[in-house]
Amino acid sequence: MRALVRPARLRPGARVAVVAPSGPVPEERLAAGLDILRGWGLDPVVAPHVLETHPALDYLAGADAARARDLQEAWCDPGISAVICARGGYGTQRMVDLLDWTAIRAAGPKVFVGYSDLTALHEAFAVRAGLATLHGPMVAAATFLNDLRTQESLRATLFAPESVRTLGLETARALVPGRAHGVTLGGCVSLLAADLATPHARPSARGGLLLLEDVGEEPYRLDRVLTQLLRSGWLDGVAAVGLGSWAECGPYEAVRAVLADRLGGLGVPVVEEMGFGHGETALTIPFGVPGVLDAETGTLTLDVPALT
Repeated sequence: MRALVRPARLRPGARVAVVAPSGPVPEERLAAGLDILRGWGLDPVVAPHVLETHPALDYLAGADAARARDLQEAWCDPGISAVICARGGYGTQRMVDLLDWTAIRAAGPKVFVGYSDLTALHEAFAVRAGLATLHGPMVAAATFLNDLRTQESLRATLFAPESVRTLGLETARALVPGRAHGVTLGGCVSLLAADLATPHARPSARGGLLLLEDVGEEPYRLDRVLTQLLRSGWLDGVAAVGLGSWAECGPYEAVRAVLADRLGGLGVPVVEEMGFGHGETALTIPFGVPGVLDAETGTLTLDVPALT
C-alpha cells in the first residue's frame, strides 16, 4: 500500500464544484450547504445536473451519463480547485465506468470530498489516478448542515490541514489493542464489497489502515459483507482497522459483536467508534495518506497533512 498524491489545500476565494454522482438532492438542503461554503470564503459552483431526477429511476440524480459528465467537466476545469459531492444514496457505481480516467489523471490532483455511496469514487481515484481523497461530509447532508464539529473538521482539513493531523472522537476505544503504521483507505464496507473484481478495486487492503463504516445494514448483513471480504482475501495483510459509525444498523452491542467476531481474528489493532461516517458527527478522514492507528489512544495520527 503506497501513499497517494495529495492535492493542494484551498485558499479563500477558491472555486469548488458541487456534483451529484448518486441520488437526487433536496434543493433547500443544497442551498443551506452552499451558504456554509460561502461563509468559509469559497465560491461554490453547482454542476448542471445536480438538481435533476432520473425520469424512470427516481433514486438517481439524473441520467448516468449526465452525472458522469458533471464530475468530468468539473475535474478537468482548471478554474476548479475542489469537487465536493452533494449527497450519497445510490448511483456512483453506475457512472464511474463512464469517466475518462486518462483525462482525470492529466488534469492533476484536486480535492475530492464525499462518503457513503461515493466509496466507489474514492477507490477509483486511488486505483485509476493515484490520488488521495477526503472521506468527508457532503454539502446537502443533514450532518453537515446541523453539526458544528462536522463542519469544523472539514473546514480545518480544507484550509489548515496541519491542524487536524490527529483524528478521532472521545468515544474511540480499542476493540483489539495495538498500534500500526500504514496508508489510509476505506469507506462504506458494503460498497467496498460490491466493488470487488471491478476495474476500480485494488486487489487487497494489504498494508493499509482500513477505515470502515456503514448505514442501514442489519448485523447479519454486516456479517455477510465482512465474511465476503475475508473469503476473497481482500483483508489479508491489512495493518489495522478503524471503525466509524453504524447508523440504523441495529443495537450497537449486536453490531459490535459482529465486528469483533469477523475482525478480531485478523491479528491487527482495531479501534471502534472513531467518529466518521453516518453518525451525528462525521470527522473528515483522508484516504491515501500514511499514518499510525493507535488503539490505546483511539487515534489516527497522519504522518503528513491531508493536503499540501
